[in-house]
Amino acid sequence: MIILKAKNKLGLVFFPAFDWAISKTHPEREERLLYTRDQLFEEGIEDIEGISLYKPDIATEEDITRVHFPVPDLKSRVTKSHMVSIGGVTKAFDLYFSKEVDKSFALVRPPGHHAHRVVYGDRGFCIVNIEAVALEKIRAKNKNLRVAIVDTDCHHGDGTEDIYYNDKDTLFISIHQDGRTLFPGTGYVEDQGGPGGYGYNVNIPLPPGTGDQGFLYVLENVIMPILEDYKPDLIINSAGQDNHYSDPLTSMNFSANGYARLNKILDPNIAVFEGGYSIEGALPYVNLGIILAMAGMDFSNIKEPDFSPNKVAQSKETTEYIKEVCQYVMDLWNNKDTLGHNKFKNSDYVKKEKQIYYDTDGILENQSRFIKVCKKCSGLDIIESRNDRFDYIKAITIPRDACPDCIDEGYKEFKNAEMKFKNVYLQDKVNDKYLSK
Repeated sequence: MIILKAKNKLGLVFFPAFDWAISKTHPEREERLLYTRDQLFEEGIEDIEGISLYKPDIATEEDITRVHFPVPDLKSRVTKSHMVSIGGVTKAFDLYFSKEVDKSFALVRPPGHHAHRVVYGDRGFCIVNIEAVALEKIRAKNKNLRVAIVDTDCHHGDGTEDIYYNDKDTLFISIHQDGRTLFPGTGYVEDQGGPGGYGYNVNIPLPPGTGDQGFLYVLENVIMPILEDYKPDLIINSAGQDNHYSDPLTSMNFSANGYARLNKILDPNIAVFEGGYSIEGALPYVNLGIILAMAGMDFSNIKEPDFSPNKVAQSKETTEYIKEVCQYVMDLWNNKDTLGHNKFKNSDYVKKEKQIYYDTDGILENQSRFIKVCKKCSGLDIIESRNDRFDYIKAITIPRDACPDCIDEGYKEFKNAEMKFKNVYLQDKVNDKYLSK
């Protein structure tokens, strides 16, 4: 009898959320993970020495309010399934940081990378940013943690970008289908971050039709050199799987074996399941490939039943375009300090305005964000936001590295907020406090 053994001890946290779906026929439903579970059982993943399954924890309100400003309050926005999904990611983090495993993979839903700091409802199937909530819980004890989040979902991780836009200690890299051709319509190369984290927000938009060759080229020629330069303490893969050639919502040509190769090269400490809506044709094989790669095992035989080389092919024009995008991204990365200094040198506050549509709930938000340009810290971060349901809120964030002046200014902004605001919120990341009125 041959006993298979994983090179890396791998912890798998599984939560398919049986009681949560946007609708019975919606792409984001429990079958996304049920077919994967069946495939894993069929392949005998549980019998491999070194691979272990774990139950999720349950998140607390405090976990969520470290990251989000839920309007009007948390209980009206977040379901029990979301609390368990977040708890699954938190469990994956705990397993890794306790050294019980070498790597961990949270196979949970609902997903989260489209959830911004302000939350009025569900957008892009996301209400709570599950990776960010788990990460900030760890950071409450380890403020100096240097982290890279690499988002390989086909859709731009606009929520994660929003949360870490001004944080140089969180390098966010999103590789995605060009926002001019896909929801949420964001993720342009020039969006490089706020004054306290300029250059550490890296967007790599790729054209429809990008195949295995293109994704792996970006990984080896952009993502890995940037990670080597940045030297993170922790690498998180926001592991969306909707770049697959069979996904019904996107237009890319990535394969299950390509995903496994990407994971082997990227070598993340923690992976978190995000998008991916080819329930039978892709997810069981992609997830299996990722698991084998994370475990340090052979994945060369991972192949979809309908696979053919034509399904992952890309045109010469696509190849050349990708090379140009990669060169541009690397030029910006290598010159980020000079570019950031020139961009913000004459500013006291930087204003960023955007409009956000909550596509599931039909809510339109208009937001103004003001980030202080501070020589001593990342700078106070203030949001004023209103939606078409007559909510008008002010949300203040004091960053982890805040200087005494920014701490004082943050509390003054909270105390003296005008009566016109329906809700006022304060996140004090220095003291791990959350206030609202």
